[in-house]
Amino acid sequence: MIVDFDSLYERYAQDVYRFAFYLSGDAALAKDIVSETFVRAWATPGEIRMGTVKAYLFMIARNLHRTRLKRQAREAELDDGLPDLSPGPDVLADKRLELQAVLEALEALSDTDRAALLMHAQDGMPYAQIAAALGISLAAVKVKIHRSRLKLNQMFNQKKA
Repeated sequence: MIVDFDSLYERYAQDVYRFAFYLSGDAALAKDIVSETFVRAWATPGEIRMGTVKAYLFMIARNLHRTRLKRQAREAELDDGLPDLSPGPDVLADKRLELQAVLEALEALSDTDRAALLMHAQDGMPYAQIAAALGISLAAVKVKIHRSRLKLNQMFNQKKA
């Protein structure tokens, strides 16, 4: 630890400022770097040899500048990131209305027709398993699913018109 920190600051502050200004090209940033450099030098455990103090302070300033550049690069990447691709409120409202229309149309189907259609479309069940689950023939399952799709399509076309 340096005993006479005030004299160290008075002696090297201008040199460190010029160096930091040379690195950054920004007076305010150079002042911040100088301040942080001397704080780090003050908090350094052990003694700093007087013959290497200036080089040591320059090294701290250079490392601080590099750290700030790296941080700015990461921040710039975030700022220049992908545009917001989330749907807007109008799209969300349209999707909700469409979902509500689908649910209403499904409710208009008979229980067996709705069950057969959902088992096939939503769960991906094969026709034979649907027939076994509902206790109807394989041909009846195929007909119910086909007619349910036609009914839903017809209901949507009527609502759009």
